Parts: sequence; C-alpha cells; structure tokens
Amino acid sequence: MHKPPVSATVHHSTYTNCILPDGKQFPRHNFKNALSTLYMYCPLGGSPCTLPPRSRCSAARSNPKRLPLAVVQSSSARALSSSAAANEYDYVIVDGGSAGCVLANRLSADPTNKVLLVESGPSDVGKWDSARIHMPAALAYNLADDRYNWNHYTEPQKNLDGRRIPWPRGRVLGGSSSINAMVYNRGHAVDFDDWEKSGAKGWSYADCLPYFKKSTTHDLGEDDYRGGSGPMRVTRKTQDKAQPLFQAFIDAGVQADYPEAVDMNGYQQEGLGWMDMTIHKGKRWSAAAGYLHPAMGRKNLTVITDTFVNKVIFEGKKAVGIEVEDNKSKSVSQIRTAKEIILSSGAINTPQLLMLSGVGDAEHLKEMDIPLVHHLPALGKNMEDHLGTYLHFECKKPITLYNATWRFPHKMVAIALEWLTSQTGPGSSSQIEAGGFIRTARGKTYPDLQFHFLPGSIDEGLHVRAGHVMTGHCSTMRATSRGYVKLRSKNPREHPIMEPNYLDTHEDIVDIRNGVKLTREIFKQKAFDEFRGDALSPSDSAQTDEEIDAWVRQNAGTVYHPSCTARMGKDENTAVDAETRVHGMEGLRIVDASIMPNIVSGNLNGPVIMMAEKAADIILGNPAQPKSNAPVYQAENWETSQR
Repeated sequence: MHKPPVSATVHHSTYTNCILPDGKQFPRHNFKNALSTLYMYCPLGGSPCTLPPRSRCSAARSNPKRLPLAVVQSSSARALSSSAAANEYDYVIVDGGSAGCVLANRLSADPTNKVLLVESGPSDVGKWDSARIHMPAALAYNLADDRYNWNHYTEPQKNLDGRRIPWPRGRVLGGSSSINAMVYNRGHAVDFDDWEKSGAKGWSYADCLPYFKKSTTHDLGEDDYRGGSGPMRVTRKTQDKAQPLFQAFIDAGVQADYPEAVDMNGYQQEGLGWMDMTIHKGKRWSAAAGYLHPAMGRKNLTVITDTFVNKVIFEGKKAVGIEVEDNKSKSVSQIRTAKEIILSSGAINTPQLLMLSGVGDAEHLKEMDIPLVHHLPALGKNMEDHLGTYLHFECKKPITLYNATWRFPHKMVAIALEWLTSQTGPGSSSQIEAGGFIRTARGKTYPDLQFHFLPGSIDEGLHVRAGHVMTGHCSTMRATSRGYVKLRSKNPREHPIMEPNYLDTHEDIVDIRNGVKLTREIFKQKAFDEFRGDALSPSDSAQTDEEIDAWVRQNAGTVYHPSCTARMGKDENTAVDAETRVHGMEGLRIVDASIMPNIVSGNLNGPVIMMAEKAADIILGNPAQPKSNAPVYQAENWETSQR
C-alpha cells in the first residue's frame, strides 16, 4: 500500500444515526476472548459472521488521532465551514468510493483544478483499519461492520419468501472496493455494445476496453486486453498447491464439456478458470489504494471523511454546492463549487440524495413534501441486480476453510500472525480464486450465469456452516426483473425504500433454476470424486422444478451489484446523457454504477472504475482513448447447444 506524502487535508469525525424502518439498534461485535484483536483478521474467523436485520447505525467509534493520510485534521465542522467559505472548489465529488477515488486523482492531476472529495464514512487507513480492510481474508468482517458499511436492506421480497435481503455497500474511502471480495471482472463485450445501442454513444466495448487497460496493471503483463501501467493492481493465480479444490472445480467444468477460461477478461469470457483479483503483494488493492493514496500529496486536493451530505444546493437548475453535516458535532455547513458537483454515491445513495435535493419524480417528491427543483421521472427506476445462491456440498477431506474458523483458535492466530508479519498465507487471499461464466441454454449468445467457488462454507447471510464444506455460488447475469429506489421520508439519515423485485418474471425463475441444476452437474464430475460427500443444500431430495424453485425462494440473495437507477442515455427512461450530465440540469454529473444503461455480465467494481476513468476525460475535455479492435469470442454452436 502506498504511504502518501503528508500534505492533503483530511477531516475525520464520527458516523451516527443511520435509520432503517424497524427501529432497532445495531449490535456491536463481541469477540470470543482476549485473542479478538487477532481473530478479527482471520479468514472467516471470529464467531460465525452474520448480517441480521438491522436498523440504526449507532454511534461509531470516534478516532481523534491523526491518521497517516492526514496533515490537517479538523476537529469540527466549524473548521471545515470556515475553510470552505474561504475556498471555492472547482469540482466537488460526493463520496469516495471506486468512482470517487478515480475522479479525485484524475481531476486533481491538473494543478489548476481545486478538488474536494467528501466521504460519508471513515478513512481506510489507521491503527487497525489498515489491517481489517487490507487483509483479503478478513472481508466478511467488513461486510458485517457498520463502521464501513451502509448496511442497506431491501423491502420484504414476495418471491423470496418475504425475506429482507441485506445489501452491504461500502461507507469508507474506497467504497465497496474496500469491503468487497476483490474479484476483478469486466463483464462481456456485448454488454457495452448494448450500452451504445441503447443511446450511450461512445460507450461501446471498443470505446471502453482502452479505459479498462488504462486503469490496470496486470501481474501477467500487458496485452490487447490487459493493462500494464494503470493504478489498479490485478493478479491471477495459475495454481494453488495448498488448496487443490480450486483446480478440482476448474477440471470439473472441463469434464462437463465447458471450456477452460484462460482469461475471463480477455478474448474469451466463457468457461471456468482462475479469476482476476484486486490483490497485490498479499493485500487488498482498493480504488483508494490505487488512485487516492498516491494523489494525497497534491495541495489542490482536499479529502474530508466522516461528513454526511444532506443535499445538493441549486440556484435554479444549476448545482452550486452541497450541504454537509459533521457526523460528530452535527454542525451543518455549505460548500460551494465554481464548476461542477459530481455524485459518486452509488445506485442507492445517489438517487436518494438527488430526491432529497428536489430532483426526481414530481409526484413522489410531492408525497415527501420536498420542493421540486427538477422533474426527472427516470431517477430511481430501472434498478437491476444480480441474484445468486450458494450450493453446499460436504467435503470428505479436511482441507477446507473450516480449519480457519473460531473453532480452531490456534490456527486462526497462526494465519493472522503470518499475514500481519509477511502478507502471505491463507490471509492473503479472499478464497474466491476460481469461477467462471457459462450459458444456461441454447440460443443464448453469450454467458448469462456466473460461478464463484469457495473451499469453505458461507451463505447469503454470511453464516458459516460447521464442518468441512465446499460451496458453489451461481448467479444470473441478465435478469429481466426491474426494481426501484425511492424515499422513505425526507430525513437524509433514513434508509430509502429499496425494491429490487427479484424473480418478478418467469424467465428469471427459469434461469436461476437452470443455474442450480448446472452447478450440481459440475460438482458431480470425476474431478470432485475424491472430495465430494453428501449434497447439503439443496439436498438430493430436491429434484423437481417445484422443489428447486422452493429452495431458491428460501435461499437466494444479492450478489451485491445494485445498478442502473440513473441510467445513461437520451430517452425518457434515462437520467444522464452520454457525457454523464444529469438531464435538464447544469453543473451536475453522476459517475457510479447507477448510470449503467444495463447491468454488465460480471462483477461491477472493474466497470465502475473504467467508467470513472472515461468520465474524467470527458469532464476535463481530453480526447478519448483510441478505440480498440481486439476481437471477442462467441461460441459457434450457440444457436443449437448450451455448451
């Protein structure tokens, strides 16, 4: 991890009072004994990690000590207010997630631009934060910790047995790239060509691939698809002698007549293989590590953490500033911009913030008693997400991650100490190294199902099963169900209504049912014979379509990819144009997953970073990167065969 020069400004305070509708307090995490300071860094360590129904983010820990990122640490919003009053910023970026970190770096690279990045959560570095966030195997703790996580929950899902599904989203510098599973996947080339066809001119695969390359440095070297000098470090294993289950999964896919995917982000996405990861030298490589930390020495970049943005301030249709609230003192102040406000708060918080500011569907804002600034009916609609489910199989050999759970504290401590001293061993991996993409039926032109393999046990609620278990996770890539996000009230601290409408169409039900069947088939291959025990969930007794559908309703959940709630395009169903400008407004852009015209076929962190790279060139008026002519694979038999 970079240790940036000490010169940029960071304001650090405390997050409080995040409200969900049921009114309960977050439980604080209690660890088993005095070894907790080591347990918290172990892979799937501590007590079984769970995301229970939650409501309020109770007062988080205050850390008044100076952080490594900071040179000036304001003690209150008063200091922030006086500084802001004396300094008008050219660009104000709301929230320091993946897109926000990219923009902060690229926009401040021009020393004549005065840039402010405002983050709702804490810094990603500090006495303990650095280890908790940057140890790859500790990801489950960050997903379950309200210090780093918005802890959103959906509305009860009628097609998932009325369950409210947890939607963890990063609330820390680096955003979700600081708490995710570190899988780097770009999606399929056709996804981006479809973006351009839908009205997002200049966002085809040929346009986007150069920005994927610009953003990355791959440990296997540069080629037509991989970058060689970008800020994001991407690595890929080609073997793991200590964990044979990864290779067994890949071999089983080949035995089931699927191709081996040598590079899922290259010429051919289709197949099973080793996945790219945003891990470098045994540590998580978030967007903060790649983009923000190296830029912190710039005098024209100011970063404020633990500061909640209540609303965007408008003069007529022009965005001129933001109203912010210090999470500790509750002092409220305004920050002005000379050029633009850029919202990078994600597919949930970005539309919420705009609605609170008077931009959105006029009828909904009237219901909320919010004065209308601009009628933008598409905002908050067209929500997409990936739905997935975990299939569990007993492992006959004692080689799974069960050895690293709290039931074996001596092993946990050894793993933690190895990582803390050398960044090696099991702690240096998210343990989701193998996966792939396949088509679920003939007639599918490109993959619509994604696999993640885990040599251990975890489920939708991040519970850990007892015993040695293998997990195959399958998720559908192009659901036809559409959801929405809208305000629950005009209280900025209250979580909005999130309704993904999972499995709202017959096509989606069939696709995930097929995914379950195909996952089972892979685990039945010869490569797993020496490892595979009983099928645990679903059990072998669930065989009919009706039984599988019932199991899916009881167990399926999010893959943490909400998107498309402020779609990019030019018709009435979109919220921003191809230049990322909000329709009908001045000085206001959105750059995050909410502007995707349609969800991509894969994980979202890589595409969001690419989008921010491209948006930075647009904002700065730079010429676009030259188009790529790299070819893309398509199965010759796609019309007649599923594989």
